[in-house]
Amino acid sequence: MRRLAASLLLLILAAGAGQAGTLRIATFNTELSRDGPGLLLRDIERGGDPQIAAVVEVISAAQPDVLALQGIDWDYEGRSLAALAGLLAEAGAAYPYRVFLQPNTGLPPPALLDMDGNGRTGGPRDNQGYGRFRGQGGIALLSRLPVDRGGIRDFSALLWRDLPGALLPEHPDGRPFPSSEVQKVQRLSATAHWLVPLELPGGGQLNVMTFHAAPPVFDGPEDRNGRRNRDEIRLWQLLLDGRLGAVPQAPFVIAGDANLDPERGEGRKDAIRNLLGDPRLQDPQPLSPQAGTATVEWQGAGRMRVDYVLPSAGLTVTGSGVVWPDAPGAAAAIASRHRLVWADIALD
Repeated sequence: MRRLAASLLLLILAAGAGQAGTLRIATFNTELSRDGPGLLLRDIERGGDPQIAAVVEVISAAQPDVLALQGIDWDYEGRSLAALAGLLAEAGAAYPYRVFLQPNTGLPPPALLDMDGNGRTGGPRDNQGYGRFRGQGGIALLSRLPVDRGGIRDFSALLWRDLPGALLPEHPDGRPFPSSEVQKVQRLSATAHWLVPLELPGGGQLNVMTFHAAPPVFDGPEDRNGRRNRDEIRLWQLLLDGRLGAVPQAPFVIAGDANLDPERGEGRKDAIRNLLGDPRLQDPQPLSPQAGTATVEWQGAGRMRVDYVLPSAGLTVTGSGVVWPDAPGAAAAIASRHRLVWADIALD
């Protein structure tokens, strides 16, 4: 009965998707990452993996037109993402357009350096972004709208120190943490920051700005991760200010995992509060009956809102929601600790 109730909930959600004149934008941290390169592709192709099946069920029920994914391993040819897209197509959710640029996760710096200040080198935290191998836990974009590939802007190579107003970590005596050599090569993006232009059916474009910020924990008193998370979120407002090149033209949607709740948990909450309060965009405040605005449930830390879909101010939002499980065996509970978040916008 619990499984039936959960399935009925997903069917109700799907019934509201794909309505004429609307576009559903979603973000979902699938947590599909595996412990080694090629293992995700192996699991998808072999079949029978309950988490992968649950991810496919959640996405195919929600039927987003544009889906920002996090927590999916990257490979050079995009084979894992293509295999996942194949399963989705079989389930009735086809995405002919895919973006899978190389992320910073698992990407080594130009020289062997102690990037996290623990006195050792060569560990997963000594890469540009945490990762045991290149591309572990990357991001991707699936779309039913054509992608203007020539217009894609990838900010992932931006050095942290080059971000205007960067809050770089320091030792207690004011020296750069962990070293000046590290800060000369340290990129800002823990995973990636992309602006992806999509071609709208009636002409014009929709700019999707997507990212996955570092968690503001797992560090020391220097608050390296908390400061990095703050600046990763600030990047979008600086881009809209014109301080990182050309200002993106509206309409746009920011969709991704900020890893920061405006009220609960650790982190520099002014960053997400300032973004949510920026008059150039709007916060639909997606809800679920089970958990309100929460989008993740972490053991010990509890429920928080860390995943966001934020349309630009001129867009008309016709609906929004969070796919939260109402039973332990529901697909959304098996798929990930994070929940799929969606917003419908009107196409004028």
